[in-house]
Amino acid sequence: MPGLLRGIARTAVIAGTATTVSNRVSRRQAGRWAQQDAAAQQQQASAQAPAAAPPAPAAEDTTSKLDQLKQLGDLRDQGVLTEEEFAEQKRRILG
Repeated sequence: MPGLLRGIARTAVIAGTATTVSNRVSRRQAGRWAQQDAAAQQQQASAQAPAAAPPAPAAEDTTSKLDQLKQLGDLRDQGVLTEEEFAEQKRRILG
């Protein structure tokens, strides 16, 4: 009987530990996704803001567009933006 109780206790400890770890991972992932969503929204807002601004000189405009495209590419590679969202933002930047 003591061997059976020990086995049950061990199973309970393992199951409790697994549940705790799983919950912690889920909370971390949710936090990361929230940060990525916030970054994507900021990126979209910043990508739309230059379109509303008056045109800048050609050299600065080209550099700005390249920087924005690089940022969009990074967001796409990180999985924050889908291919369709990336294409739409790219179209807006290149106008």
